[in-house]
Amino acid sequence: MENFSSKDLAMKAQKKILSNMANKSVVQMFIDDTSSEILDELYRVSKEFTGNRTEAQKVIKDLVKIVVKIAVLFRHNRFSEEELKLAQTFKKKLQQGAMTAISFHEVEFTFDKAVMSEILTACRDMMLKLVATHLTPKSHGRINHVFNHYSDPEFLTQLYNPDGPFKSNLNKICNGLNKLLEEGKL
Repeated sequence: MENFSSKDLAMKAQKKILSNMANKSVVQMFIDDTSSEILDELYRVSKEFTGNRTEAQKVIKDLVKIVVKIAVLFRHNRFSEEELKLAQTFKKKLQQGAMTAISFHEVEFTFDKAVMSEILTACRDMMLKLVATHLTPKSHGRINHVFNHYSDPEFLTQLYNPDGPFKSNLNKICNGLNKLLEEGKL
């Protein structure tokens, strides 16, 4: 018997189309203004840190593609009960990371690159486990690319340097994270 499902085909097409359209206008369709502002600041910081506009764009584009693909999977109820529990654990860890990032920003001399890096690495590992059977190795590579970039201890050290060039960017990022937490969107 042939194993064909129009629902599966539609989901694959959505993931493919949305993956190919990961630009600013698509981001605005799927991501609210606050999240978009955070992504803009992350792009600016990444561009300055790497000195490479193309690399900064690729990191943000990979992030958007992953978010959209996971949203499509969730919308089509592709996650098992166990995976949904893992998604909740991931969400809690992401919220912990956001609160930690804000705390490190607000309370001087508390920044610890090892703590922040560990939280981001744990988030990466949970996300990879969540999508292990749903996304391609190429998408897994995108997840690694994004999380490895933002969990880089040197990147984090420069981002949190109180006298560094990213002070205003970090302020905007943390204000956005705080807003998302308050609104229950993160």
